[in-house]
Amino acid sequence: MSSMNQKKGRIIFHVDCNSFFASCEIARQPSLKEKAVVVAGDPKERKGIVLAANYVAKQRYGIYTTMTLWEARKKCPELVVLSPDFSFYRKMSQEVFRFLASFSSVLEPASIDEGYLDMTACEWPRPPLEIAERIQKGLLQTLQIPVSIGIAPNKFLAKMASEMKKPLGITVLRKREVPVRLWPLPVQAMHGIGERTAQRLNHMGIFTIGELAKAEMPLLQQSFGVNGIRLKERANGIDDRPVDPEARTKGKSVGNSTTLSQDVTEERVLCDVLRRLAQLVSQRMKQKGVVSATVQIMVRYRDFQTITRSKTWECPFQEADEIFQYAAYLFKKHWNGSAVRLLRVTALDVFDQKEAVKQLDLFHFEEDARDEALLNTVKHLQKKFGQNIILRGSELLHKPDK
Repeated sequence: MSSMNQKKGRIIFHVDCNSFFASCEIARQPSLKEKAVVVAGDPKERKGIVLAANYVAKQRYGIYTTMTLWEARKKCPELVVLSPDFSFYRKMSQEVFRFLASFSSVLEPASIDEGYLDMTACEWPRPPLEIAERIQKGLLQTLQIPVSIGIAPNKFLAKMASEMKKPLGITVLRKREVPVRLWPLPVQAMHGIGERTAQRLNHMGIFTIGELAKAEMPLLQQSFGVNGIRLKERANGIDDRPVDPEARTKGKSVGNSTTLSQDVTEERVLCDVLRRLAQLVSQRMKQKGVVSATVQIMVRYRDFQTITRSKTWECPFQEADEIFQYAAYLFKKHWNGSAVRLLRVTALDVFDQKEAVKQLDLFHFEEDARDEALLNTVKHLQKKFGQNIILRGSELLHKPDK
């Protein structure tokens, strides 16, 4: 394999667990294997949302993620509905990555259920396809977790390849095959392009990956800035990013602090300040396209004594209300009642929302849908009149530090 590597360049695997939450539950209860199984946010509620479905549910009954639970049960009255068990899923994820690490030390977890392996420098005496088959069979036999694997010369193409055949697929995608296999696809099928980006591209007359690959760079830069360059490169199969084992532990953070115009001892006022900081942090996280699971607060008292406290929660978050709730919890738990002169709220260890846990994000689906009208109204007002059009009275007491 090493001689082939010298001739062919990089060999990157993208390993993607199929219907991970549902697969974990079936691994724990093998008797469910031939049944239609879904994991739902609140199985007792009629309004519950399907968060993960096994392939029996998907292919035989047409059940899909984000479908309401009552619709899913209408399609399959015998549907097995299970509550999520995050602790168990994390343990299974750790076992999956421990197994993958035995094939290459250059391993980058992208989320709880997917990761990249750089096989370029490995001394395995077998061709990449056979190694992929061994990984797939090994995970199925030892953990009962089915995976699809994409093999390509870079991370983007490997990710695209792993999506081409599910479940239990192994797909090789070479750069020279991009015009034939990727360019005919709609832009929304391209990894890294969400619904809003796809809509903007469509408005520009760009509907396929091939049209994006051939689009004029100035036009893309004008609409998307630096990200326009990346979009065009990916559409042409170009991706020089290394597989980085430290990518998810580099400690990137997004935070905002404020020095109060006067020392404050009123809890209500201090909580309003935390809410405003949470809004700023959320806004910056959305601009950067990142999420986090850890909130940290900093409290500086009148005498300049400073404390920092943090806590990690189960689900990744990005919305201001969640950040505020977590920050307020930490503040009320650790504030000693003294006058405060500075507050800071920080989202620690942020990571790309597109590479975050897809299923976990869906636990906010019901809340987002319920609040969508209100949020859209507020955003419309802020976009038209500026972010400060809607403020709390207590916010006049401080000015945000840059």
